[in-house]
Amino acid sequence: MDNRTHWENEEKKLDELVYRATWPGGEKAVAKLAKQGKRPVRELISNLIDPGTDFFELSRIAGFGVNYPGVEDVPCGGVVTGVGKINNNWTMIFANDSRVKAGTYFPITLKKHMRAQAIAERCGLHCVYIADSGGAFLPMQADVFPDDQHFGSMFFNMARMSAKGLKQITLSTGGNTAGGAYIVFMACQSVMIDRMSYSFLGGPPLVKMATGETISAEDLGGAKIHTGTSGGADHFCGSQDEAINSVREILALEPPQKLHLHRYAETPPRVPADAVYDLLPAAIHQGIDTRQILGCIADDSYFYEYKKNYAPGRGDNILAGKIRIKGLPVGVIASNAVGIIFVEAARKATEWIVRCSQEKIPLLFLQNSPGYMVGSDSEHMGIGKYGSDMVRAVSCAQVPRIQMVIGPDNGAANYGMCGRAYRPHFLFTTMRGRTSVMSGRSAAGVLLSIEERKRKARNNPMTEAERQAFRDKMIEKYDGEAHPFYCGARLLNDRVLKFSEMRDWLAMAFEVSLLSPIGDPAFGNFRF
Repeated sequence: MDNRTHWENEEKKLDELVYRATWPGGEKAVAKLAKQGKRPVRELISNLIDPGTDFFELSRIAGFGVNYPGVEDVPCGGVVTGVGKINNNWTMIFANDSRVKAGTYFPITLKKHMRAQAIAERCGLHCVYIADSGGAFLPMQADVFPDDQHFGSMFFNMARMSAKGLKQITLSTGGNTAGGAYIVFMACQSVMIDRMSYSFLGGPPLVKMATGETISAEDLGGAKIHTGTSGGADHFCGSQDEAINSVREILALEPPQKLHLHRYAETPPRVPADAVYDLLPAAIHQGIDTRQILGCIADDSYFYEYKKNYAPGRGDNILAGKIRIKGLPVGVIASNAVGIIFVEAARKATEWIVRCSQEKIPLLFLQNSPGYMVGSDSEHMGIGKYGSDMVRAVSCAQVPRIQMVIGPDNGAANYGMCGRAYRPHFLFTTMRGRTSVMSGRSAAGVLLSIEERKRKARNNPMTEAERQAFRDKMIEKYDGEAHPFYCGARLLNDRVLKFSEMRDWLAMAFEVSLLSPIGDPAFGNFRF
């Protein structure tokens, strides 16, 4: 019960942050939208997706604590992204939230937008953009305009996906100025709303300054102009509801998606999903029996384990095997016990990644590891070599890969367990996840020893009080930067999940990831 109470309280903190992200400006901001004939973007998304289906919103806590010049927070990154079904096809949806700085793009907004585009392109999803943006946040133009992965990359991505046959549909629900206008003009088809949608490379004030012409926004780039005169948009609508129906109609004739893997009949777990709250210790570095966690996720709570009896106490710090999640076969690489990766565990994991790649079975990395084992014994046994083989296998595996962080996520274990740099199709964490180069306690010890040597060399040795203050400061820094809120705010994961959400989100992620064909395996050189 202590574990359950702890995690339920932690998830209440998540709920509070999500509320701040999804209701910026509160009821006052919603009332302002209503006066303009608009509704909050999540209401529009709810009407856009198929009735009775869920919208899987990504990166909700992006943008908190980013501390840009004059702007401490950008709630939800200023843009809503996520996947939902439109006419029974999974679709990536983007929606500027005009309640956040008029929908302008900060660095975190761009990062979130392009992460969603990357998922869409990789998984073969059509895209719908609900556009209401003032373009780049001008005070930070050097950080959002000129470089790769800046503003222009959004349109580059739209063009490339369109060329692949992935439809890019824009619904303009407000003003789209300068770079923001290209969201309308770059679309395969775009929808505009009478006296609500505007799109122009330069708005009326800039036109007046540049040419001396005085013109209204409606006459310069309103819905009638672009659907009837310029041809820059395709569908004229009288309301948001009509525009939503127009988008659904555009996508109605798209062929149905198909999975590139056989799906079996779903069997619910025999273990209740909320049992995870009791099973995962409140202490982050306490060992766990990951088989029990898999029992809460897997169909029928069944886990087929590979090399179960190999090297007890060393090889079983990683579990390998297969489960099914809502009928989908999934290979598993899961940290176990205290999660330290020994040579034997690394070898077993590498073998299993290769085998699943050969069988074209997607992989789930259940991460709870503080790192690879250090020391002379491990070095002499080849931990560097076999750990590198694990990293090679993770890097080259051609099957869909998803990481779920349920504990420590430190050092090179982040690499071998398919962290962000290894481009998993999706990366989720929980309130127990801690992602950093090392734990706060370890970092404090290393940095304190360096500081002590420097002070001693200057004939100014540290007092015990100074040592403790330095240690406390480093622990606070490293543990703070490892926290799910810090990582989620900077898009180091795709969503912070509640324990009760894990099965549903993993099922969605694997299903979406399997919409693209799986290629043949090809691995880099292993050092046998």
